[in-house]
Amino acid sequence: MSPTLTGVHHLKFPAADLAATLAWFRTALGAERLPDFDHRDHDGVLFGVIVRLPGLDVPVELRQWPEAAEATAGYDPVTFAVADRAALDVWVRHFDAAGVTHSPVLAGFAGHLVELRTPDGLAIRLYTRLPDDPASIDMDPAHTDLGSTWLGK
Repeated sequence: MSPTLTGVHHLKFPAADLAATLAWFRTALGAERLPDFDHRDHDGVLFGVIVRLPGLDVPVELRQWPEAAEATAGYDPVTFAVADRAALDVWVRHFDAAGVTHSPVLAGFAGHLVELRTPDGLAIRLYTRLPDDPASIDMDPAHTDLGSTWLGK
């Protein structure tokens, strides 16, 4: 019998400047810091914080690690789901009101998405939920915005 996983414990994002990254997550994604779970070294120096994102059932760790933040700039390690195009449009209005830089709504293979970047340039995407029938997904790149400078490689 193969071992099984039971879910995702938490997500982790590197940060060159922990305070700036925390402020960005608060503004962009509505993060709530959980100070009881702050990560401190033996000298009491803060090196990580745990936040809760509304609608996400796993915690998110923001970890002070400048080298990792620099190395992953431009990469998109996680894509968060939103219900549909209307919900994506609500996020776009939120980003605009909060002054958060983001891509336009882009066509992907399985719906629409918006990309934004942390202060260190790490890409985070919000994507409309996958259709119930995976066979309905059009994998033709001609029907996507793959050429957008936002999407990288």
